Amino acid sequence: MKMYAMLFGAVLALSPAVSASAAETELGPTLQKIRDSKVVAIGHRTSSIPFSYFDDKENVIGYSQDLCQKIIDAVKSKVGIPDLATRMIQVTSQNRMSLVQNGTVDLECGVTSNLKDRWQQVAFLNSFFTSTPKILTRKDSGIKDFPDLAGKTVVTNAGTNPERMLRTMNDAKSMKMNIQSVKDYGEGLLILQSGRAVAYVMDDILMAGTRLQAQNPSDWVLVGSTISDPEPWGFMVRKDDPQFKALADDALSALMRSPEIKQIYARWFLSPVPPKAANFDFPMSDEVAKLYAAPNDRPAAP
Repeated sequence: MKMYAMLFGAVLALSPAVSASAAETELGPTLQKIRDSKVVAIGHRTSSIPFSYFDDKENVIGYSQDLCQKIIDAVKSKVGIPDLATRMIQVTSQNRMSLVQNGTVDLECGVTSNLKDRWQQVAFLNSFFTSTPKILTRKDSGIKDFPDLAGKTVVTNAGTNPERMLRTMNDAKSMKMNIQSVKDYGEGLLILQSGRAVAYVMDDILMAGTRLQAQNPSDWVLVGSTISDPEPWGFMVRKDDPQFKALADDALSALMRSPEIKQIYARWFLSPVPPKAANFDFPMSDEVAKLYAAPNDRPAAP
């Protein structure tokens, strides 16, 4: 009898540790980190209008942020912390993946193409948008399509898929472009408007937003034929954390299949948006509608 009592006591002594270990396994590393710190770290962009950018009071707003808020709400419920703090961390095209990898950012809510090779470093949630590269140039520049960029100075964003495509095109077709890579859209637009480059090549919807920030938007046009299939965009999370990815994917999927997604889309793409109250007038594409009807995290075809 004495031996049974000793064994029972040993089990009781171990039970808190066993319970803690079980809880950590259930939550996974990211959710456990968030619960312990009582903070979720969100990576955001500063000038990716209308997805993720600063308003005139430096609050982070945009379509990506509205979608990510649904994930944050799901995280609050899962970890049992209704007043969970949100730490907003600026990321760029160059550092966004490394900040997710090293744990600085728990969830990147920006404008990142879901590419197969990037899965070696991070994981992507269900895709939320698609895009294809376009050219932003002056109406009177004479540039109508990508072959017209031969021998010209062209600006693009560093660390992006459009940059990679532009450099591949330049080498493969011996176009002799002078390609300038910048950190963000503000810097790229400055170079373009100053005349130091004749064209700005990036994703179509982001170039539409950049055009609206120009001093005289009517002086600029988006041109260029489709040079690639539409690329899916996704929010990034750390690899090898199926619990966090599943929670976030479920939150996004529920939103995408609900009537609310059309309301959020209309707010950012079919209505005037800050800071200039400009309307993108960018109806939801068939590709995006298909994504929302059947959410998936498939990367762009290689």
